[in-house]
Amino acid sequence: QSVIFSASSYTEAKEAVHLGPELNGTCMLDDSALRIPLATFYSIFFVFGLAGNLLVLWVFLTVNSKKNSVHVFLINTAIADLLLAICLPFRVFYHSNHNHWTLGFIMCKVVGNVFYMNMYISITLLGLISVDRYIKILHSTQRCSLPKRCSVVLCYIIWAISIAAIIPMISFSEDREEQYKCFQYKRRQKAKWKAHFNSILVALFWLVFLALIVSYRKIAMKLLATSKQKPGLPNSLKYTRTAKKSFFILFLFTICFVPYHAFRIVYIHSQISKMSCYWMGIIDKANEVMLLLSTFNSCLDPVMYFLLCGSVRKTVLRIFNSFICSQDNNVKGKRDTGTHSG
Repeated sequence: QSVIFSASSYTEAKEAVHLGPELNGTCMLDDSALRIPLATFYSIFFVFGLAGNLLVLWVFLTVNSKKNSVHVFLINTAIADLLLAICLPFRVFYHSNHNHWTLGFIMCKVVGNVFYMNMYISITLLGLISVDRYIKILHSTQRCSLPKRCSVVLCYIIWAISIAAIIPMISFSEDREEQYKCFQYKRRQKAKWKAHFNSILVALFWLVFLALIVSYRKIAMKLLATSKQKPGLPNSLKYTRTAKKSFFILFLFTICFVPYHAFRIVYIHSQISKMSCYWMGIIDKANEVMLLLSTFNSCLDPVMYFLLCGSVRKTVLRIFNSFICSQDNNVKGKRDTGTHSG
């Protein structure tokens, strides 16, 4: 009997180690393992995301005066990415401060919701850019694309709906079980409507992603048919380049957003169902890694602007060439100074 008791005690102790401590039936998840990596990567994403999107906005708003529908979508995507990047220092502060939040409950909710709002605005705009590319390539002989006024109205609608959606998320309070925690795993037993709202966002993403796949499949078939029927068409190479640039958006979606939203279904289900602390801890850590990939999109979007927009490409190359020339002149000047002094 003592052997059986010892074995059962060992099993319980082992489970306690894996499950983590519980207080009044509430899991006290250990979130310290990813603290330093998250702070490091968010710092890097902030620097590159801020610099890249500020450069793009400067080009669009000052250098490039001629704007079409794609430019309107790109400007709004850059604004969304910039606002998302501005939220990152708060996450860096939180993780650097041993996952201890000292800026207040309301500030935590504002930063968290603005972060997600801009992520989904960026997703929606990337989808609209793909639709515009789809229209342009499939109706290439008619020089057809979304009218600029239509794209402006769509952007206004997207921003208005997004801001209206996060107001109740910020306004309605929920149980404050951990006063000094932010961005942590939250149970939704008493706020299931928030879990359902997040499910709607996940469904929105998959609809956009499905639309991307369908549109790019049709683009590929159109280009293949054109190359077979009219191999000597003067604009065939131009349309092929346009298609390759557009496929970069599908690459962005697949790398940055698909892993997060595939796992998001599991994450939301765990918030509203009974689950052991052990699995909640695993889901929490996996979600943080997937979210990191989604945040990486704010750094990759400027690469998309470089590919899709000639004015951005020319400005960046001009700045790069000026920098290289100035470095060469500095080196040459130092050599001349050394020669004369010798």
